[in-house]
Amino acid sequence: MTLNDRCKAIQLILSDVDGVLTDGRIVFDNQGIETKHFHARDGMGVRLWQRAGYRFGLITHRSSQIVKMRAAELGIGILRQGIDDKLVAMRGILRELQLSPAAVCYLGDDLPDLPVVRAVGLGVAVADGCAELRQAAHHVTEAPGGRGAIRETVELILKAQSRWEDLLQAYR
Repeated sequence: MTLNDRCKAIQLILSDVDGVLTDGRIVFDNQGIETKHFHARDGMGVRLWQRAGYRFGLITHRSSQIVKMRAAELGIGILRQGIDDKLVAMRGILRELQLSPAAVCYLGDDLPDLPVVRAVGLGVAVADGCAELRQAAHHVTEAPGGRGAIRETVELILKAQSRWEDLLQAYR
């Protein structure tokens, strides 16, 4: 199956957080308050995906108030934090939404993402993801995690679905 064919079937994008939605750095200040860096273009990518009528979700091992806030800001209703087994979480989401794995794109960067990348219709590794994930993925982004990889993936899928130009009309 070609990359274009895989993209055409996608109805849901799920993503890891640290190393994909962020650059992977986890920073604590002297008071123990955690900070993360998010890229504006990734946020715009999520919004464009939603404007096209699709859903976006996050599955992450860590639990963070910052991630909860970013998800709320972007209107991401599917948020699973504190997840040890991402494949089990993904399957639960698919049952809830009555979707098949072929209709899902998952973006990851490291070994805990490997089972999900192998199980979905379009498994994507960010450019700076671990070698094993990049090798298993159907697609590797040019952008590293936290630096536009989500936006790049959204554009790839929407262009394959011939939806990209329609979305651009709002900005012309």
